[in-house]
Amino acid sequence: MLLVGPGFSSSPGFASATGPALHDLGTEMLRLFRIESGLIKEVEVEASELANQLQHADWIDAHEPDDDERALLQLLLHTDLPESDEFEEIETSARCFVDQVGIHVHSLFLSQSEGRHTTVSVACILQSQHLITIREGDLADFRLMRMRARRGQVECRSPSELLITLLEQKVENHADTLEDIHRQLEGVSHMVLEDEESELEDAISKLAKLEDSNGKIRLCLMDTQRNISFLLRHLRNQPDHAETLREIMRDVETLMSHTTFLFDKINFLMDSTQGFINIEQNQIIKIFSIAAVVFLPPTLVASIYGMNFAHMPELGLSLGYPWALLLMVVSGIAPYWYFKRKGWL
Repeated sequence: MLLVGPGFSSSPGFASATGPALHDLGTEMLRLFRIESGLIKEVEVEASELANQLQHADWIDAHEPDDDERALLQLLLHTDLPESDEFEEIETSARCFVDQVGIHVHSLFLSQSEGRHTTVSVACILQSQHLITIREGDLADFRLMRMRARRGQVECRSPSELLITLLEQKVENHADTLEDIHRQLEGVSHMVLEDEESELEDAISKLAKLEDSNGKIRLCLMDTQRNISFLLRHLRNQPDHAETLREIMRDVETLMSHTTFLFDKINFLMDSTQGFINIEQNQIIKIFSIAAVVFLPPTLVASIYGMNFAHMPELGLSLGYPWALLLMVVSGIAPYWYFKRKGWL
């Protein structure tokens, strides 16, 4: 979100142009916060006072703003709001930059839906008096921030410190998610390496999901590294913030190493699972191969005595039929005994 100057404009023209419409404007997607006594407090949004509340809010969180909300904010800020495709750009110059409006940081956050993790870009615009976030998804990091704010657990003295706190909480949530992935991997490891009755195909499916989640977390961590490096360059005149950012950077580097470990563990379990599946398939093929060899001699005997030649001495024997049966049984048992003695079974 873009802001002009150190604060919002409160021109009479804006009031007269938007005053009647504010009463009808839905504000479910706009959440406002103030810094009071060193703590972040959520402000109850009132349509009749929205213009004044927006001007005095320290943090404006715009969650999927509709057209009316976007129009109101753009009129307040005297600039166009970024669209979702604009803050999805991967180039560093497009995701982190400074202009006459303020410091722009587009950061990747982790989201989960239907059991799978996805990444959502959040546009953060920092000014001396305001922090504005624009996002398209309902993110756990923001829900947790609101819950902590209601309980008076978010200490903050400035919008810049609030942005750093948001990034710090984001990294902490990534650490929790990585711990959860590690616990799930322990379960898959037991399934693959110890549980002989487990379905290995299910293990491959679980490993594929965990590998995807781990990759999404690593992508978010890499993006956070870029965000922190950018903020360190532009907040270097604030030593306290710089030290906090460096501590977050160290945490990110530790988590990056952990994602590498998880990738290695996932690859090991994937290789092990595929190896066990191959062994099971080889066992099945082995059984069919041995069965074919065992039944080959009896089949040969039956084929010989099934011939229709006129002169076959055994056909005149009274015990010819039992003799043929006995010969087939012995010719079948002999290969099986030989394979067993060799340890092939």
